[in-house]
Amino acid sequence: MAVIGDGAAGLCGVLAARRLGAERIVAVGHREDPFELAAEFGATETVSARGEAAAERIRELTHGGPTHVMECVGAASAMNTAIDAVRPGGTIGYVGVPYGVDDEGLDVFGMFGDNVRLAGGVAPVRAYAEELMADVLQGTLDPAPVFTETVGLDEVAEGYRMTDEREAIKVLVKP
Repeated sequence: MAVIGDGAAGLCGVLAARRLGAERIVAVGHREDPFELAAEFGATETVSARGEAAAERIRELTHGGPTHVMECVGAASAMNTAIDAVRPGGTIGYVGVPYGVDDEGLDVFGMFGDNVRLAGGVAPVRAYAEELMADVLQGTLDPAPVFTETVGLDEVAEGYRMTDEREAIKVLVKP
């Protein structure tokens, strides 16, 4: 399993992969700080590269490509990395909110030729909330480290700025 993206969605993707029993989880990003948290959450390897260099390293670590890849960025470049990395016959799940096709475009032909399945969309939170809350309350799942900064209601704009400028992974707002 590979998780592309080192933000809150990617880190939670690592948590989810571990929770669901993935034995090998390759966390992919370009910032070093989140890798410590990714390892704490269950990542067995990390790749600090982009594009073809990242895809090549993922394929090398997983002996030909992972069967499952989570794209947690939302950019065409990250999706192309997922397409280039996934094993033929594998699955790519996208949870990164897509914000359009960048200058590179999106290479879906590689998916067609390798019979790769693509799935994603808005998470059906209500379907999972009860089970996940039970794990959180029992202490078997702790997503709290994703919140790297806390602000009050009057500091929400500052919280958005910190997230946007990558000074925080996720900001918790407390009244």
